[in-house]
Amino acid sequence: MESKKELRTRCWVDIDGKKFFGPGRAQLLLMIEKNGSLSKAAKEMGMSYRKAWAMVEDMNQRGQKPYVELHKGGTKGGGAELTETGKKVLITFQKMNDDINETLEQHKDEMLGLI
Repeated sequence: MESKKELRTRCWVDIDGKKFFGPGRAQLLLMIEKNGSLSKAAKEMGMSYRKAWAMVEDMNQRGQKPYVELHKGGTKGGGAELTETGKKVLITFQKMNDDINETLEQHKDEMLGLI
């Protein structure tokens, strides 16, 4: 019986040795962009609103500039949107991951053939 082999990687950014930005936060930003709402983004990801809010607050405070702008409710209701910085970080992270995955794909067969 042949074993199933996979070549996998995950990429994230640390600040002062503490995780700051990675696939989960990128997914949260993507869902905020899609839904225009932090609560809808959290729900779609199966995450509590409190956890999503804490992640956004961390990104907004520890990043060079805020990533998400939150709007309180009112007659038109609340909402959330990515700032220009948030959009640039998300696009750059996605492109970087695409490049990493393309490189892995180029070497996958050779590497897994050696294992």
